Amino acid sequence: MEIAVLVKPVPDAETRLRPDAKGLALDPEGVKWVLAGYDESAVEQALLLKEAAPGTTVRAISYGPVARAEEVLRSALALGCDAATSLEAPPEAPTDAVSVARALALALTKHPASLVLCGKQAGDDEGGIVGPAVAELLGLPDLGVATNVRWDGGPGGLTMERSVEGGLEQGRTALPALVALQQAWNDPRTAKLPNILKSRKAPIERIPAAEVAAAMAPSAATAPRRLGFRLPPPRTGAKMIEYKTPEEAAEKLVRILREEAKVFP
Repeated sequence: MEIAVLVKPVPDAETRLRPDAKGLALDPEGVKWVLAGYDESAVEQALLLKEAAPGTTVRAISYGPVARAEEVLRSALALGCDAATSLEAPPEAPTDAVSVARALALALTKHPASLVLCGKQAGDDEGGIVGPAVAELLGLPDLGVATNVRWDGGPGGLTMERSVEGGLEQGRTALPALVALQQAWNDPRTAKLPNILKSRKAPIERIPAAEVAAAMAPSAATAPRRLGFRLPPPRTGAKMIEYKTPEEAAEKLVRILREEAKVFP
C-alpha cells in the first residue's frame, strides 16, 4: 500500500506574529514553522498503518516556500516517513484552498497513492477545505473528521470512526480514498535523535514553481485575493474583584457587567 500524507507548515504556537510591511500577509521573519497539529496526527496514522501492513510506504507532501515546506517535511521524515515531495510556491501565487489543492494534486498524480491522509484542518486558517478539494480533483471518496483508522487486510480496506453528536460513527471504505484525520488512534510519536540527524541529509524531491504555477492556472483568475492581514486588538488588563463571600463576588460582577461592560440592560 502506498500512503501519501499532506502536511502544512504553520507558525509555532509560541511565535510572536506580525503583519508584513504591506499589511497583506504574515511577516515570515523569525517565524518557526512546524507541522500543523492535525497533520501531525495524519503522519502518526500513516505510520501506524505502515506498521500494520508490511510493505507499505509513506510519502509526505507539502506546498509552500521551499525553506518552510522542507522544514516540516524533514520533521515527517524524522518521524518515519519514507520519502518527501516539496511543491515550490510560485511568486505571488494565490493562497486560496482550491489553488493549494491543485498544487497538491499535481504531486499525487506523479506519485499515485492508495490512501491519502491529511489533517481535518490546518492550525492557522482552520479552513478544512484543502483535503476535500484534493479528493474532488482526483475523483477520490472523501472521508473527513476521522479517528481510529485501521487496515483490516481484506477487500473492505479501511475501517474508521468519526465523532458525531452524541456518539461515534463507524464506517468502512475501499481504496483508493482520502481521509482527513481528527486524531490518530494514539498520540503522535516523538522523533528520536538519530532519525532527526538522518532526516537532515535525506533527499527531498522538489517540484519547481513553474510546474506548480501551471497546475494552479485553471483557478488562478478566479481565486480570491487577500486584502489585508492584521492582528486582533491587544487585550486589556483583567479587573480583579475583591470580595469576602461568593454572594458579594456575584453582586459585584453583575454590577460591573451591567454598568461598565453594558452586557446587561
